[in-house]
Amino acid sequence: MSVLKSRPVLRWLVPVTAVVTVIGGGAALGTFAAQAEPSLPPRTAAQLLVDLQTSRLEGLSGTVVQRADLGLPPLAGLVGGDGLTGLLTGTHTLRVWHSGPDRQRVALMDTLGERDVIRNGRDVWIWNSRSNTATHRTLPEHTAGADAPELPATPGEAADRALAAIDPSTEVSVGRSATVAGRDAYELVLAPRDAASLVHQVRIAIDAREHVPLRFEVFADGSDKPAFELAFTQVSYARPDADQFNFNPPPGVKVTEETAGKRPAAAPGKQPTERPDVRTVGESWTTVVVARLDGAGAPDRAGAAPERAGKEATGDPAALLGALPAVSGDWGSGRLLTGKLFSALLTDDGRLIAGAVTPERLYEVARG
Repeated sequence: MSVLKSRPVLRWLVPVTAVVTVIGGGAALGTFAAQAEPSLPPRTAAQLLVDLQTSRLEGLSGTVVQRADLGLPPLAGLVGGDGLTGLLTGTHTLRVWHSGPDRQRVALMDTLGERDVIRNGRDVWIWNSRSNTATHRTLPEHTAGADAPELPATPGEAADRALAAIDPSTEVSVGRSATVAGRDAYELVLAPRDAASLVHQVRIAIDAREHVPLRFEVFADGSDKPAFELAFTQVSYARPDADQFNFNPPPGVKVTEETAGKRPAAAPGKQPTERPDVRTVGESWTTVVVARLDGAGAPDRAGAAPERAGKEATGDPAALLGALPAVSGDWGSGRLLTGKLFSALLTDDGRLIAGAVTPERLYEVARG
């Protein structure tokens, strides 16, 4: 199966989606323990791309370490330690298993428990040991796999999304050889040509024998350390045992059954949440997402309410937005959130504009 095969994009919050979908990296080695460079036969960038396209992965299991330092502002409650937003900071350990196109498992391990996403044929399970809850979905037979939840849990999955950006907007080259998880690897380097991108380079370490991505590094402009990286610390290419993909709910677990392609019903007395009006502007590395949030403009900045500090500590959205810097121009006014790899603008007229781009590019989009 080609690693360039398109895959469904996880429906994350717009700023997070902007980072993961258009993710990039930098010009130095990552923070994982450095090892002597192996001596490998020369290969061109074009040859490495062909290696990725023609690789055939029958089975894989291993341990992946994810590290993130996105330079988010120190707003209390802005990034929680639980759920997907918790993956935006610090170091996390995942166990992964892969056995063909319809059997995968990802387990996020932390001190508070384990969270798993398991795909076994048409069955998809999402399990949280901390809350002792599980969600089960049966995929339609004719679209098996189309709605399966996907986490960017391995360097290969992250690399797929970066490789999708290869076109005239991207400079492709070969970096240094490396040793990752005890395996010799080549390094493919992707760099956006558009100066409006906050991404400097993407560095993908590719197993010299199996042609599987072993490490994925993202560097922001002006930084010599990766803002985001995924790397195997241990990997095996033996096909995992089938039992790894069987999930039997533990005693007392609360199981929610879902229908593929449909959202859970709204709670009694509440209206179903409508998807905001979302569109994209631009392409490749400088794609910007624009969402219309009805009634969700930036909070009034004419004086902070006395209770704001208390609300901010509990993660109140209005208070958090109110703590962001106020910005204005011929495009209007609003609040700006910036990190090393993304910028997000919430305008007073209720638009959320985000991308892995400079704030100036967001202002251009807001003006249009």
